[in-house]
Amino acid sequence: MYNVLIIDDEEPLREAIRIVGDWGNLGIEHIYEATNGRLGMELLGQHHIDVVMVDMKMPEMNGIEFLRAIEKAYPHMLTIVISGYNDFEFTRQAIQSRVVDYLLKPINRQDLNQALRKAVDILESREQSKNKFISQNITLNMSLPKLKEKLYLSILDGSFKRQANTALLPLIGADQPGNRFGVIVLRLLNRDEIRRTRFHGDADLMDFAVTNVLAQTSDERLSCFSFSHPRREREVVSICTLAPGQEEHMALLLAQVTQKAVANLHGLFSMVVAAGVGKPCTDVLELAPAYMDAKTLIHSTDVLKLEGASILHTVPRQMITSEEVPWTDRLLSIQKDAHTGQANRAKVLLNDLLKQLAAGPIFRLQDADRMMREFHFLLREAAVELAASVASNQERALGELGRVAEGDLSADFTSFAHYGQRLTRMLELYIAGVQHAQAGNQPFDITDIKRYIDRYYFEDIKISFFAETYFLSREYLMKLFKQQFGYGIHEYVQKVRMDKAKELLGDSSLKIQEISDMLGYKDKNYFSKAFRNYYQVSPSEYRVSLQ
Repeated sequence: MYNVLIIDDEEPLREAIRIVGDWGNLGIEHIYEATNGRLGMELLGQHHIDVVMVDMKMPEMNGIEFLRAIEKAYPHMLTIVISGYNDFEFTRQAIQSRVVDYLLKPINRQDLNQALRKAVDILESREQSKNKFISQNITLNMSLPKLKEKLYLSILDGSFKRQANTALLPLIGADQPGNRFGVIVLRLLNRDEIRRTRFHGDADLMDFAVTNVLAQTSDERLSCFSFSHPRREREVVSICTLAPGQEEHMALLLAQVTQKAVANLHGLFSMVVAAGVGKPCTDVLELAPAYMDAKTLIHSTDVLKLEGASILHTVPRQMITSEEVPWTDRLLSIQKDAHTGQANRAKVLLNDLLKQLAAGPIFRLQDADRMMREFHFLLREAAVELAASVASNQERALGELGRVAEGDLSADFTSFAHYGQRLTRMLELYIAGVQHAQAGNQPFDITDIKRYIDRYYFEDIKISFFAETYFLSREYLMKLFKQQFGYGIHEYVQKVRMDKAKELLGDSSLKIQEISDMLGYKDKNYFSKAFRNYYQVSPSEYRVSLQ
């Protein structure tokens, strides 16, 4: 809807314009009136006006003076001139480039509405152009981060060609010869756990939160752009640019920003991070070796010294040389024993391998990753082969085996003990799948479900998981479990969690949030409500009662 201002010292003319104007069909909502140019200027300051109809001969401030005034104050205002026949040619010459149309007195309906339609058409055209411009800017602003991310990735992987991308260099500050560049790399060690417990499984939301924390902790002297590496799900990269004048302090600034970001990520999300800072460089293309240096620092992290806390590397570590443990043959033996039913022997071999690694002088993160990938590959290939050999009516009984085959396993570890638990979990899932496949139609033991709950109470346990694993109906499983143990399956999960909660609350060093996470609850409030419903007291009140 639009607003019109009529400026004329003759009331009958203003009244005639009001009567003959087709305001509703033109989309004009309000009509304001003034008797001279000065009052018209006041109304323009008080209201939003889209079109001004102004007479040329008026007291105090005539039409020419008014037009000159709004040309300065409101350069985009649309105007329609009202003029007598005798001075029309002069007026037309004076204001030819400024007005939408010219109306001769006396005003007739057709001329008035044609002039108003012309003005409304111009307003609508402007609105469309404005919306298009806004839309284009929104699209551009949304696409710019992705464009910058692609540019930086091409630099990091060595495919960037300066000559072919000259026009894009200003986008990343690479057109300024005095700029300095640095790179920070973060490895999220407990990414799966944080995604599940803090972000309801939404990886994109978690990645956004992490990069947002990095943006907020950047030093005002550094311009940092952060993104999650699209091909390495646990890696976050931050490219930092420093304008001329602080070159000698850049290494320190990078270290300070990284340390602050790592602390904030842990404080906000309990995220454990291994961070590496590359050497500052003078050319944007030097970011590639700096990035590799930062990753090398992270890879050198000694898993034996990880104790659930983040670690920051800013300078190369003195590499400790040691004889590499030949784990590939050991892993093959472990897989073979598990596949042939020698479950206990397989577990002992894995435990011995972990003990040997723990007794060594160092176990680098890079080696830990490689060993986990090799072990998972061996188990996955064997699981796929075994699943293919099982009769189709038994395939649904391979729940654990399917998790190994599909790679549905967390690669989180924040300490060497945690790392050993992950490998053991892989092996146990595979062994369980093998046992189910070999058992065929042997009698089902309901105690297996109880043992599973006792061990994995912190997971999101669903009855459908057991039904698919043992190829039995959920109704039968629920009835059998209740008859055997006196609890429903969900009731028993709740009991185990609540018993464990009491035990953990006795440890005053643990926060309520930490206990909630350890028990597998989505958030602290949900845990507190469940605890109160079960024991009629809150976790905090129960903890106080222990003192």
